Amino acid sequence: MAARRDVAIRFVIGGAMFSMLAFFAAMAHLTAPHGAGGPHAMTQPHGAAAPGGEAADHPPLLIPVAGVGRGALVDSWGASRHGGLRRHQGTDIMAPEGTAVLAAAAGTVEKLFFSNGGGGITLYVRSPDRRWSYYYAHLKGYAPGIAEGVQVKAGQVIAFVGDTGNAAKGSFHLHFGLSRMAPGEGWWQGEAVNAYPLLAGTGGGG
Repeated sequence: MAARRDVAIRFVIGGAMFSMLAFFAAMAHLTAPHGAGGPHAMTQPHGAAAPGGEAADHPPLLIPVAGVGRGALVDSWGASRHGGLRRHQGTDIMAPEGTAVLAAAAGTVEKLFFSNGGGGITLYVRSPDRRWSYYYAHLKGYAPGIAEGVQVKAGQVIAFVGDTGNAAKGSFHLHFGLSRMAPGEGWWQGEAVNAYPLLAGTGGGG
């Protein structure tokens, strides 16, 4: 009888511990900075977005990789990643290692962040009106003088193309992401939207 009681007690305690661990794991996933981990880590650090979401009220963007024409861009928004576990929320722009990464729009460098299992070396720029966040990932490194709080102009060299983070080794490219930001939201928040039309010159307002 005592043995059964001990087994029952262990079962209850074990179940409670499992529930607590599951709860804390879920909380960590929900509150972790974008790019810090989880199946959504890379590719777009910013919050949930409806597939195909666009930013019709944002002006057209400069192509953020030197030497790449609009015709070379591919719309990979919503493409399956990791066996369908997540959807791609950004635009991948292929280029040789070390190619200059340019600011797609003017703004202030808000965060320099490294995510080992996500975007690798990343850079977040906030627009002057703070309504938009521009995300650059898989970088090889930052351009000289780039630091948090520094203002950048559209077309300015801010970093260099690499394959850091969860990019396939040797698959050198820039992952560019765009997020619509609500008042008070931090660099790790926002609503991811498809930047491709703005980069390709097929969309954009003002």
